[in-house]
Amino acid sequence: MPKPAQRPTLADVAAASGMSKSAVSMILNDRPGSRLSPEAAIRVREAAEALGYRPNPAAQSLRWGKTRTIGFVSDMVTVTRLAPGMISGALRTARAHGHTVLMAETEGNPAHLTEAVASMLHQRVDGIVVALMQARLILLPHIPEGVPVVIANGTTPGDHPNVLPEEYAAGRGIADILIRAGHTRIGVVGELENADDPLVSVTIPQRFQGIYDALDAAGIAPERTTLPAWNPRTGHAAALRMLAAHPDLTAIIACTDGVAVGVYQAAHELGLEIPRDLSVVSFDDEELATFLRPALTTARLPYIDMARYATEMILGLRDLTHEVVPMPLMTRHSVRPITA
Repeated sequence: MPKPAQRPTLADVAAASGMSKSAVSMILNDRPGSRLSPEAAIRVREAAEALGYRPNPAAQSLRWGKTRTIGFVSDMVTVTRLAPGMISGALRTARAHGHTVLMAETEGNPAHLTEAVASMLHQRVDGIVVALMQARLILLPHIPEGVPVVIANGTTPGDHPNVLPEEYAAGRGIADILIRAGHTRIGVVGELENADDPLVSVTIPQRFQGIYDALDAAGIAPERTTLPAWNPRTGHAAALRMLAAHPDLTAIIACTDGVAVGVYQAAHELGLEIPRDLSVVSFDDEELATFLRPALTTARLPYIDMARYATEMILGLRDLTHEVVPMPLMTRHSVRPITA
């Protein structure tokens, strides 16, 4: 009967990579303070992967006092269409550094948040990422000192480390797309009625400040409307009213892609063709933005990068601080230049 293959050891990885056992240990255990080069780390990880070497989790936990697990607690991220970006950003980053992610969903219930955090602490996670679908202020339950916590897409009264989208620059960038295309009669559909409440949003006011600063600098006074909620229905109704009252508008800035869907429908009902008669731009870059016809120009909410940055903070790869992530402008076919 053949003997089972022997499990590769740290010494095997050291020999295959040409590094010392201590250097290999530092790299594979992500120990801070190492002066080893990135090239050395790549060489060691490639050797470990080729040999099928996996560190012993129990031994690591005893040695370093770490479980190599990260808690990921979301409000509604895991049960919405936004899940893939935020979750994959955390999972890929953790996996790349030999960590496991434990997930919990609160559905926006503060009591569930308390339970989820308590469960994560019971599992002795090395840190917790709290991920939010909407960038807002939340109250955290007590978390012992020494357990790092990072808020992805939100803030806390305790000023915990966090990651937010760069909404102001995105607002200016979206408005500038229309300005550079020669549009001067622009409508904004529309500001959320309670967006100034930090429990609703801590970033949306910056988005609109960026829009209005760009338009003001260009000498453009836009038509404006507020909405009670953001969805295709409210966008449709508001766009119908705005276009009926101001038929000379050549462009609309929709506050989200969902609202933009309503704007598209309103334009169609009024016999307007996008972008020939009406240019439309938006924010979020949901999957539906690429399926609209024409495809929608929009500013992408960087869910993957926000989760990645937050996870890297937990892992000690970034400082535990306040990070702002750019929102890329996704230029497609919903804007037409105005010719003189």
